[in-house]
Amino acid sequence: MKKMILLTALAGAVLGAGAQEGKKMLSFDDALVRTMTNNPEISALQYEEKAAEQERKAAFGLRLPQIGVTGTYAHLGKDIGIDLNGLKEPVKGLMEGMGGTGILPPEILQQAGALLGQNWGMTIQDRNTAFVGGSVTMPLYTGGKINAANNAAKINERTTREKGAQSRNALVSQLAEYYYGLALANQVVAVRQQVVDGVRVHLNDAIALEKNGIISQGDRLYAEVKMAEAERELLQSRLQARTVTTALSNTLNEEQEFVPVSPMFILEEIEDVAYFKDLAAKNNPLLNQVALKRDLAKENVRLQRSEFLPQIALGGGTFFYNYQFSKYLPTWAVGAGIQLKIFDGLNREYKFSAAKNTVRQVEALQTKAGNEISVLIEKLYNEMRTYHDQMPSIEASLKFAQEYLRIQNAAFKEGMASSADVIDAQLNLAKIKTERIQAAYYYDLMLARLLEAAGASEQFADYGKRPTAVQIRFEE
Repeated sequence: MKKMILLTALAGAVLGAGAQEGKKMLSFDDALVRTMTNNPEISALQYEEKAAEQERKAAFGLRLPQIGVTGTYAHLGKDIGIDLNGLKEPVKGLMEGMGGTGILPPEILQQAGALLGQNWGMTIQDRNTAFVGGSVTMPLYTGGKINAANNAAKINERTTREKGAQSRNALVSQLAEYYYGLALANQVVAVRQQVVDGVRVHLNDAIALEKNGIISQGDRLYAEVKMAEAERELLQSRLQARTVTTALSNTLNEEQEFVPVSPMFILEEIEDVAYFKDLAAKNNPLLNQVALKRDLAKENVRLQRSEFLPQIALGGGTFFYNYQFSKYLPTWAVGAGIQLKIFDGLNREYKFSAAKNTVRQVEALQTKAGNEISVLIEKLYNEMRTYHDQMPSIEASLKFAQEYLRIQNAAFKEGMASSADVIDAQLNLAKIKTERIQAAYYYDLMLARLLEAAGASEQFADYGKRPTAVQIRFEE
């Protein structure tokens, strides 16, 4: 038994040795700044928000003229032209007949003969041609399609910002969980260490009293068993503290190990649950996203309606350079065009109807989400109040447990109490100390989640600085 106690104590000493060496003191405010600066999720959100901003700017470009440059080379199957050589024979016959009658003078007939000897073909466009030109198109009326696209891009940008706010709020809750979780774990280690130290003193006393015949061997064996259990629980609490330390380091995205210095707190006074429900109705990022989704669905209705309306645009183009391009063809052109669908197999009608049903669906989901957030806030608020209401009872139990342990220690030395009585008193004190800091931890965690649901996580640190905030520190 003594060998087992020695090995367990040695393992605990190895874990505890230099526990604070190389660690940096960290306040919650500093931890929050580091999280919002270094966490990779924040960087991802910033890139997403920047992309949505660029998409919104791209949609505005639909209102502006579209200018382009085009270069073309073409090799046609043959030259494009007019060939009138087939008319030479009829004309020649006509001229000869008229010449025989003397109607036409000889000089005219001579000129006509020379003309008949020429080529009566004309090339309008050579088979090889190339040109470089520019074009401009400008939408005049699209039935509201461009407006719908721009509004949708603005809504998507706002939705992205709300998603970012939701993620930032969740990070605050996560930080509170790990920051105060590490404080809790460290304090549990301290409580377990106190138990180990107290049981060790009692074990030494039990060994001495057994030698003097004051207590039985069973009392001493009971103390040894409890010593082994206490050291095992100390070892487990240290491992748990290491796990939470890693989680906090990951949230901060820093390899450095930290020691939380901001105490946990419980508020003596806080706003009622209606306040947080009203706050959520205005600020909750999830509710705002659902509202924006409804707005986006309405823009889709406008977009589908535009398919029933005409599309009108202006356009023009010109050549900057051409190679063997016909001089008979114009080098520039301007015009206007209109397009109106008459029938497309009821495709537009069904899409328009689907868009209107989507709006109704999102409105129903918006009501459902609002109800769920309201229930969540009430649940978190009540849980937070439960931990608050537990604290007076825990404080009273703590004072009693401290006094009871003192009495049992004194009684044991006088032979009026057994080893089990003393050790049970020590374990009861450790249990109440742990309950006290756990109540504060869960109060702060519920408060962080409550503010997250209300869309006001940025206020969490300020709550701990209120005059009504009672700091819960570790009881030695």
